[in-house]
Amino acid sequence: MTLPTPEAHLRAVTETVEYRSAGEPEFLQAVREVLDTLRPVLAEHPEFIEGGILERIVEPERQLIFRVPWTDDENRVQVNRGFRVQFNSALGPYKGGLRFHPSVNLSVVKFLGFEQIFKNALTSQRIGGGKGGSDFDPFGKSDSEVMRFCQSFMMELVHHIGEDTDIPAGDIGVGAREIGYLFGQYRRSTQRYESGVLTGKGVSWGGAEVRTEATGYGAVFFAEEMLLRAGEGIEGSKALVSGSGNVATYAIEKIQQLGGRAITASDSGGYVVDEQGIDVALLKQIKEVERGRISEYAERRPGSHFVAEGSVWDVAGDLAFPCATQNELHEGNARALIANGIRAVAEGANMPTTPGAVELFQDAGVLFAPGKAANAGGVATSALEMSQNAARSRWDRDKSESRLHDIMRDVHSMTYEASERYGRPGDYVLGANSAAFVTVAQAVLEQGVI
Repeated sequence: MTLPTPEAHLRAVTETVEYRSAGEPEFLQAVREVLDTLRPVLAEHPEFIEGGILERIVEPERQLIFRVPWTDDENRVQVNRGFRVQFNSALGPYKGGLRFHPSVNLSVVKFLGFEQIFKNALTSQRIGGGKGGSDFDPFGKSDSEVMRFCQSFMMELVHHIGEDTDIPAGDIGVGAREIGYLFGQYRRSTQRYESGVLTGKGVSWGGAEVRTEATGYGAVFFAEEMLLRAGEGIEGSKALVSGSGNVATYAIEKIQQLGGRAITASDSGGYVVDEQGIDVALLKQIKEVERGRISEYAERRPGSHFVAEGSVWDVAGDLAFPCATQNELHEGNARALIANGIRAVAEGANMPTTPGAVELFQDAGVLFAPGKAANAGGVATSALEMSQNAARSRWDRDKSESRLHDIMRDVHSMTYEASERYGRPGDYVLGANSAAFVTVAQAVLEQGVI
């Protein structure tokens, strides 16, 4: 049998995905971003072409869509849509978060699940890729409403998850409160205390130290390694951070612990600039405790100001950490950042930078860390939580953070070495995609056609 060239094979797979998944723009964007970098990998590994590896990896193993009925505080029936995409289990049980946000649809969940395959592979933790969520919006809901929604959501999800099958965690809109309600309903439904079935739990009942901070901390650790290799560092740098959830908050915290100064934070209403450095304690009080808006930060922090229009990327800084949501940093933002002298960009969110913006950064010589590498710290620590649950043990904070730091160093090394191997040293997009793909592809090939 004569194999197609890598170029022809990639083109054929892309066309098939575009046909089958028409109308799913986020998913198609994620697939193209990976496939566009794999030509040198397929040239070195023709067995991946012969084995139909790409065709299998771009197709989820299972897609679940279900109705979630619940009653609000006025006793009115509400109905949302729930999702779980179990994308690839070649390396281990499906692992990936749940997102509760009005923007959630099948395309978003598939893009997140596809990214999760490769992100998880880079952690070397032996976990597969999956993702889920709902178009339910927890913002403005009472605790009782959130609890009733979570209980209804879990009544369907319970049939599809397990410690050795699929282990959800949190994401946007799903924090410790939601994980607690979900786990309580799982325990009630199964009559089993399988603490490893969900991660992101409260520390007092099976959660891991530093899990809440892990994605933000990990993005900063990766950026630090990237900068150190380039002979630079975080200390003394001015950083721009978007978002004000867990990822953004703890990225800000770690930047400032390492001697940098994070001066921005944002939400859907606008952004704040605080040239003194964001007051992390105040930010946590407003966003985590009071569940308020970022505009309230400026009202309570002398010397800071709130901007309702534009974006944090209009502000001058040395480092950028997009930590809010997908496609938040576009070509116009990239041009502004480059003009203002940005030195490095590390994605704390999933696919927050558009393909055109990534290309502009790379062409300008700006160090760029893609999310599947830079924000892998969250799922890596979730895997550590699973290990502790299985052993009925608990690590202290210092051990947990040290292990996270080690993992992010390893992710950086794995990514950089792959970029060297495939001819573009320092191209972290190529490095992350190729290193992760080879890991998953080898497992898929060796396990037969399933």
